[in-house]
Amino acid sequence: MRNTDTKGFTAVAELGKQDKERIARAALARLMEPQDSVGLALVRAVGAVDALGVASGELRTGQTLEQEISSLLVDGGGASSWAGLPASLRRWAPRVADLAPDRDLETMRRLGGRLIIPGDDLWPEQLADLGLQEPLCLWWRGQEQQLPSARQTIALVGSRDSTNYGASVTGDLAYGLAQRGYTVVSGGAYGIDAHAHRGALSGGVASVPTIAVMAGGVDRFYPSGNEDLLRAVSIQGAVISEVPPGSAPTRYRFLQRNRIIAALASVTVVVEARWRSGALNTAHHAETIGRVVAAVPGSIHSANSAGCHRLLRDGGAICVTDVGEIAELAGAIGEATSEEKDSGAAVHDGLSLEDLILLDALPLRSTSSVEKLTVVAGLSADSVRAGLGRLGLLGLAGSEGGGWKRVKNA
Repeated sequence: MRNTDTKGFTAVAELGKQDKERIARAALARLMEPQDSVGLALVRAVGAVDALGVASGELRTGQTLEQEISSLLVDGGGASSWAGLPASLRRWAPRVADLAPDRDLETMRRLGGRLIIPGDDLWPEQLADLGLQEPLCLWWRGQEQQLPSARQTIALVGSRDSTNYGASVTGDLAYGLAQRGYTVVSGGAYGIDAHAHRGALSGGVASVPTIAVMAGGVDRFYPSGNEDLLRAVSIQGAVISEVPPGSAPTRYRFLQRNRIIAALASVTVVVEARWRSGALNTAHHAETIGRVVAAVPGSIHSANSAGCHRLLRDGGAICVTDVGEIAELAGAIGEATSEEKDSGAAVHDGLSLEDLILLDALPLRSTSSVEKLTVVAGLSADSVRAGLGRLGLLGLAGSEGGGWKRVKNA
């Protein structure tokens, strides 16, 4: 399929490959809603530049492309049948006339921000764990610096109508994690999110102490009551979104951005959540991609903790009550004592790189299946099985009820 210029913005023929890709993804971000599976599959199939040509009606398609999209949708965990590309083209058509990626990119430059796309040096590699649902791009307001890896990042999420208990616990956890060098990621909303960002800003020692993932455009800090807080986050940390400047923070987009919060972090901690809280949606995304989910217990009489207790009761979350327990789940970066550092050679010293990665992926408290470990460690199922056998012989991993976990003190 050939590349094509698209009406309304810079002629792509005059640009380099990465610039063409950036402009196309900027346009597609306005054309398509987050997690538009057909649109994301189209980009995977033909690349962003040609996908824009197809989506805007400037390139014709055939049966082969539809079959490839169908295959990508199935591989991505979607339905085996869909309405077909013509239905999606009709859905996108009303937005084609409003495409102006040059204008959106200029808005970001004016705000001192940028657009990053997969393949950029600044792109967070952990977002690839979302598979087909990896964002097309990220609009980023903040200093230009590398975002931390998943292992260095903890998500703290919960109810907007937090209690004094939730506010106190969140502030303490965020401050303590930031003091240990972790980056705290949350959603910039009222309640638990806001307390998480404030605590991280107060205690932060990392170059990016906190990240706010927005449901709307980063040109407007939302909610307005958190404007000063989010401005501080953009100065000291990062404010990001997958939707372009000017986009409204709709209910749908709030739910979709939760997958980004979950993917950026190694551990998602739900501090307070009602029975049907959006924070549980974030926990679901985290569990789906093999991340650790934790929950803080509360009073059995508090409706604000009902969602946390639900996660703990159903076995989807690990109970945490302090910073040390969260750090343990994340791998306890930099937590080795001087005595441990000065000790002689450890068993780990003889492990291969794959086995070290697999050991790091094993949970300490709960067990994990081979399938989930392939996602977390990024290894094939055969490599995971072989590695588990080696780690088991060395006494570093143990099997319980068909699952695997790291042996304590391994």
